[in-house]
Amino acid sequence: MWLGLIESFGQRLHSDVIPEVVRVVPDRRPILAPEFVMPKSCPVCGSQVVRAADEAVARCSGGLYCPAQRKQALIHFASRRAMDIEGLGDKLVEQLVDADIVRTPADLYKMGLLALVNLERMADKSATNLLAAIEKSKQTTLARFIYALGIRNVGEATAKDLARHFGSLDRVLAADQEQLMQVIDVGPVVAQCLRQFCTEPHNLEVVEQLRAAGVTWVEGEFAGNASAAAGSSLSGKVFVLTGTLPSLAREEAKALIEAVGGKVSGSVSKRTDYVVAGAEAGSKLEKAQALGVTVIDEAQLQALLDQ
Repeated sequence: MWLGLIESFGQRLHSDVIPEVVRVVPDRRPILAPEFVMPKSCPVCGSQVVRAADEAVARCSGGLYCPAQRKQALIHFASRRAMDIEGLGDKLVEQLVDADIVRTPADLYKMGLLALVNLERMADKSATNLLAAIEKSKQTTLARFIYALGIRNVGEATAKDLARHFGSLDRVLAADQEQLMQVIDVGPVVAQCLRQFCTEPHNLEVVEQLRAAGVTWVEGEFAGNASAAAGSSLSGKVFVLTGTLPSLAREEAKALIEAVGGKVSGSVSKRTDYVVAGAEAGSKLEKAQALGVTVIDEAQLQALLDQ
């Protein structure tokens, strides 16, 4: 369906050149060409179609429910930093969706052995191991669960901030845009994405199905530490971890910093307060030294955390 012929920047396009749309030429549009109207609801699942004020892309808001988004939503849900379902990779997700065994993340917790053993490369042992991994994933954290939902613009760090601020999934789902923007680093765009997700009935239904299936976490797990974190001298401080620390794994050090209100970044900038350097620290250490950022080791980090 054509709205009209489009003039492109340049007469000849090469494989490494991206064309630029200059303008629409209405007078060259075929007389009988029907006018395109952007749908208000998704033609696949019926969820509301939304478009951010500063974006040209319109998107379906039924992320957990929409069949067109099903495979990627499940892959994200099962990923290591989300629900961490070992053995549920891309190819297996494709089989589960194509065979109509799984439609939403909640269906993962309803599968039985017979549904899996007939899949390609899925013997009894593999199927049993996968079901065990799915069962294990039921015990999670609020931050992981929020991140696993795949809400647009809500990454791992934002999910942790939301969990720490509200301490309860129900409070997150019920929060209005103004309340959401009180969370550290949550601006109007992220708040809008959260509200769009939370006001779509299909998404809320899947969330309730997941809870009914036994997915659980300790409510208030971050809320109990929120006041302590706010009063910490490290609250809001930005850390970068580089190299191998003597006794702490990277994720352990990150969790300790976040527990007292600190932020862990993947890159060094002028906003970085501390670079924690271990053995074989590389370019991040060099950049920190060039910018005059404070560099500390694991022992100094522990001393800061104990203050």
